[in-house]
Amino acid sequence: MIKNVVGYCRVSTDNQVGEDKYGIDAQKNEIMSFCEKNGYTIAEWYIEEAVSGHEDAEHRPELAKILNGDITNPPIQAMVVAKNDRLSRNVENYFAYRYLLKRRNIEVISVQEDFGSAGMFKPMLEAMSAAFAEIERSFITMRMSDGRAAKASKGGYSGGKAPYGYKAQKGSKQLTLCEEEVPLVRRIFELNKQGSTLKGICDTLKAEGYKTRKGGDFQISTVQYILKNRKTYEGYYKYGKDGEWVKGVHEPILKEGE
Repeated sequence: MIKNVVGYCRVSTDNQVGEDKYGIDAQKNEIMSFCEKNGYTIAEWYIEEAVSGHEDAEHRPELAKILNGDITNPPIQAMVVAKNDRLSRNVENYFAYRYLLKRRNIEVISVQEDFGSAGMFKPMLEAMSAAFAEIERSFITMRMSDGRAAKASKGGYSGGKAPYGYKAQKGSKQLTLCEEEVPLVRRIFELNKQGSTLKGICDTLKAEGYKTRKGGDFQISTVQYILKNRKTYEGYYKYGKDGEWVKGVHEPILKEGE
């Protein structure tokens, strides 16, 4: 008979937006209500924030604690989640985690998918639930990718690390000038036009006191990447390796052909 449990909650993003609007508070409320109704005592909470359900346990420290023996039976008989996909959206991972816990006589209970009365059909229903979560994950990834591509096709910023000379606030739809880095970008292209080698450009930048965003000296690979990104600095934008260059909505740093 189950008496003592732990609660496990997970959200994929800091703000529970995009792929995950099922916040920590909502999950905790469902678990607490369920446990109160069934007479379970929640001994401890394990909360995972900004972690994808597609990640392995090694990238989910709270789940790793549970799987690696942080809880034992006795006194804990089960781990309660608000929904099966909180444990994992990957079918193989989902059943691997359940198996590891089952070996220690610890059940996994989902509030929203109660298969307790399903009898012989319980394993099949659990498999279907996990499979649907993985399919949903695939569609979410596809939608996000399509959305970024559509934004990029109109010259808008579609996410990722902003190139030197620009910055982008979280959730912003376009790049804005990073005034501190604009002189650096122009200097690199100026030195390149003068015939300096990549190493020569790095040496000059170091001598003139330019530093990377992390405070280090510029390396050949970084300078080379900036030079190859000339179209961006001329006011164009491309999403993905095979995307087409389109007129961007950001302010150019270089004039075309400069």
